[in-house]
Amino acid sequence: MVMIVTSKPTITHHFTYNAPYGNTTTLGYNVKTNATGVVEGDSGTAPQAGDVIALGRLPEGWCLADAQVFVTTGMTATVTGSLGFAYADGVDDVDVPQDAAYFIKAGADLATAGRLRANGSKIIVLPKDAYLTLTLAGAANAKASDITVTVSGELTGAN
Repeated sequence: MVMIVTSKPTITHHFTYNAPYGNTTTLGYNVKTNATGVVEGDSGTAPQAGDVIALGRLPEGWCLADAQVFVTTGMTATVTGSLGFAYADGVDDVDVPQDAAYFIKAGADLATAGRLRANGSKIIVLPKDAYLTLTLAGAANAKASDITVTVSGELTGAN
């Protein structure tokens, strides 16, 4: 069974569209778990391998250029994952299909403190709002952890 957990938003966003050098922005998302591995959000159970954590929204019209995952306190040993996106309305797009591993491919180490960088090779513009997703693999999380994700790109506006 795949559980979708929405993490508690902890980072605020500020958009500035009047800069003469463009609409480049970076948004931050955070996922924290308590001592038993439960995500601070809308779930009362710890995420298992195969579960998807929705970190927050990615706005329509965003040209996705880069992402970084900062593992401050890692999850349980052998927890790995991928970073991608899924459309908020649940309907795929033919030209820009949702991708659970768009930014970071499956197998990324989420148990060890460090920084992971996007390893995709294609820049896309989101045709509609999407959720930034962290899909877990390897093992269930059973400990406190703290992971911050930043996504950067150009806000081109709604289509």
